[in-house]
Amino acid sequence: MVKVLETERLSLHHLTEDDAEFVLRLLNEPSFLRYIGDKKVRTLDDARAYVLGGPVQSYRDNGFGLYRVERKQDGMPLGICGLIKREGLPDPDVGFAFLPEYWNQGYALESAAAVMTFARDTLGMKRILAITSPDNEASEKLLKKIGLRFERLTRLSDDADEVKLFTTNAADYR
Repeated sequence: MVKVLETERLSLHHLTEDDAEFVLRLLNEPSFLRYIGDKKVRTLDDARAYVLGGPVQSYRDNGFGLYRVERKQDGMPLGICGLIKREGLPDPDVGFAFLPEYWNQGYALESAAAVMTFARDTLGMKRILAITSPDNEASEKLLKKIGLRFERLTRLSDDADEVKLFTTNAADYR
C-alpha cells in the first residue's frame, strides 16, 4: 500500500486490487453514474480489472493517478481523488468522487487541494485541468475553491457528451 499524500484528516494511497469492493460500490453510486459516467463495473472482478487497467496503469505510465482517500483516524475509505491523463485533454486533470455519506464534510476539498499542491510542487505541473458535467454545481464550486476557472464547454471526443472544462491558467488554454 503506497501512501502518496497526507493531510490533517486524510491519507491518499495507491488503489490496489484489494480495493475492489470499495471501488465496486463507489462506481455504482447513482451520483457517480449521473455525473461521471457508467464504467460498466458490475462485479468484484470488474472492479479489480478497473483498478488494474485504470489507476494502477496510470501510476506506471504517468507517475500519478486516482488515489483512495481514507480517513486517518480509522482507515475508512471515503472516496477517490487524484490526477488523470485523458485522451482529448492536453494536460492532466484533477478528479474526485466520494461516497454520499461523506459529502459536505470537507473531505473532497481537503483531498483535492492536497492533490493540486502535489501536482505543482512535487510533480512540477504548470497547468492542471478539470472537467465536470454541465449540471454538476457542487463539483464546479469545489474546483473554483482550489483555484480552477471555467474555460469553456468542450467534448473529449466526437461522440462524447459536452463537459465543462476548467483550468488553473485559463488565459493559456486555447
